[in-house]
Amino acid sequence: MPENNLPGLLPPDLVDEPPGVLRRRVGDAESRRANRRWWDADADDYQAEHGAFLGDVDFVWCPEGLREADARLLGELPGRRVLELGCGAASAARWLATEGARPVGLDLSAGMLRHAARGAATSGVRVPLVQADALALPFRAGSFDIVCTAFGAIPFVADSAAALREVFRVLRPGGRWVFSVTHPMRWIFLDDPGEGGLTAVHSYFDRRPYVEQDEAGTPSYVEQHRTLGDRVREIVGAGFVLRDVVEPEWPAGHEQVWGQWSPLRGRLFPGTAIFVCDKPDSVSDKPDGESVRHRSGSVC
Repeated sequence: MPENNLPGLLPPDLVDEPPGVLRRRVGDAESRRANRRWWDADADDYQAEHGAFLGDVDFVWCPEGLREADARLLGELPGRRVLELGCGAASAARWLATEGARPVGLDLSAGMLRHAARGAATSGVRVPLVQADALALPFRAGSFDIVCTAFGAIPFVADSAAALREVFRVLRPGGRWVFSVTHPMRWIFLDDPGEGGLTAVHSYFDRRPYVEQDEAGTPSYVEQHRTLGDRVREIVGAGFVLRDVVEPEWPAGHEQVWGQWSPLRGRLFPGTAIFVCDKPDSVSDKPDGESVRHRSGSVC
């Protein structure tokens, strides 16, 4: 565990992390290998645990249950060419197809794409599926009107700024980019849905990723941390205009626990951040003081 002596943080010897879990630097190649193996191996268990919540044909942005059918963060869909990045079982891509869009689902994991193919067979809604790396999208510049992802790809690549530049490349001018990730402030806390997850134990400014590794020190799972400011700088640095940041509130009556997301924590502080971005129509289309809005659950 990283050392910390900041006021309000627990000393390292009181931070209860499972064996094999730590925070350390991991490069892109090592992160890619670890996460591909993880999602290939975990695909069946993940779908068994979360498949019913995500649905066969539905677009759920986050564990808080915010749906694109209600939020409409992507704008008009009929006829739009849409890339779902890190699509997993591709339930969102299938929902987009039912809305008249022309979606493509892309994921690094063959295991998750296997479930995407099963979902197509079960639902009767079929979309093209591509296995590829988010850092090297196999599409020509300007191929899509919209790129989106719900917790896919971006948290799992070491160079997320490069991933955003790839998204910018494959979007047409005027296109939209929307992605959801774990809210950056959640990294202060342990992944505990109960009272243990209400005490700050980590520095918000420690950008080292969360790493699970085996006894030989080989990473088996890697998830990256960026501060809110880091995300904004990556978005603007890639050339996008940031239009909105949505922090879904925990809805009344929603009692389902998903990992570290729970009603207890969700009613106190945000668990998800959704960034809504546009690619300018031209290089002269620059953001102004009214370009960025910030909402806290206003679309739930």
